[in-house]
Amino acid sequence: MISDAWITTVFIHLPGAAEAVPAGQLIVKEEGARVLSSTFGYGKKYLERQKAAPIDPASLSLDGALSGKEQLYEPVNALVMFGAIRDAMPDAWGRRVIENKMKVEPNSLRESEYLMQSGTNRFGALDFRPSASSPAQSKALPDIADLPYLLEAADKVQNHEPVPQHLRQLFDAGPSMGGARPKAVVSYKGRAWLAKFDARDDAFDVPGIEQACLELARKCQLNVPETDIVTVASGKKVMLIERFDRELLPGGDFGRRHVVSALTMLGLHESESPKSSYAAIARRIAEIGTKNSVKADSEELFGRMVFNILVGNDDDHLRNHAFVWDATHRGWMLSPLYDVLPKPQQSSERFLHLSVGARGRLATLDNALSHAGQFGILPARAKEIVNRIAGEVREWRTFFESDMGLSTATCDKVASAFRKPSEIGG
Repeated sequence: MISDAWITTVFIHLPGAAEAVPAGQLIVKEEGARVLSSTFGYGKKYLERQKAAPIDPASLSLDGALSGKEQLYEPVNALVMFGAIRDAMPDAWGRRVIENKMKVEPNSLRESEYLMQSGTNRFGALDFRPSASSPAQSKALPDIADLPYLLEAADKVQNHEPVPQHLRQLFDAGPSMGGARPKAVVSYKGRAWLAKFDARDDAFDVPGIEQACLELARKCQLNVPETDIVTVASGKKVMLIERFDRELLPGGDFGRRHVVSALTMLGLHESESPKSSYAAIARRIAEIGTKNSVKADSEELFGRMVFNILVGNDDDHLRNHAFVWDATHRGWMLSPLYDVLPKPQQSSERFLHLSVGARGRLATLDNALSHAGQFGILPARAKEIVNRIAGEVREWRTFFESDMGLSTATCDKVASAFRKPSEIGG
């Protein structure tokens, strides 16, 4: 099969601006559905912009580009696609939505087609257009009142049924947002939110439990976006979480914040995520963080690791951690927490996705404490963080039932996910 070269202009929304500007040109070589290689070159006008941000912190540093040398960059570590581009692409759910829209078989499109069909409500601040002069294809976000239609459309996609014309708002409601679970982007309280739906094979009230878990993390003093629960007329729950990659501008438009995943920040392929660690993310924070955020972000990351251990969330892969570009201080900050869900299980020995400490991925508090120094945290301070979080998680059931309004039966279904600190080194 002959390989094809696909060329597109990468746009980025700079801080405080409603309109995106061209940043450079991306060239991707593909063979069927497989990406062979990619290159990127910054545009000269973009590099002259005072607020220019690095498109990809691992592969596309501005240091060499600002020297005036025109050059084409390749992804680091022999990757075939730049991590920041991959972050802006649809994941499993978004691909199903796009395939439904285009009436094609699963995983049958080229990566370039998935990217260009995923709309402008994608994760982060990037956009992709045929040329530097191409206009934006922005569309208004669905309103919270449209949730019943979005849910109906999502059910059609899950059942591999065509989505009728009157339900097609789903196609513009954020199909590039990551993950495998059904979701859409909506407008609520004048801001942009991610609406997360239930799935056909859910064993418990996933929207309700996920919101309760995020609110429990807030009680643990972790950084969590605003959340909410909406119940539609059919009785289905929708969990809402405010998008931290969007900001409301004075004129009423939405600005976009440049965000990349920890996978991109570390310059790794998805297959390498289980071999990585929280300490690796912490070391990267020390390298790229702003001076006023490194200590707080390192402690925040350590606290999230402890929280994941205690609530039994092993979906803590590198794409479920992210960094936000801070234009004022010209550095990166750890994003707010997202995608935290307890996993019921009976095993007494449990593991997280990422390595925790000296005993690898083993999900225990003493293992977490063993590598606290790699986060720049002294032993006494690490124990304070563990005790603070363990003290809140210990009362999870009371909080879920009394404060979050979840039923005893619902809590029973996830109870095995939660760990007693005394049983895991606390």
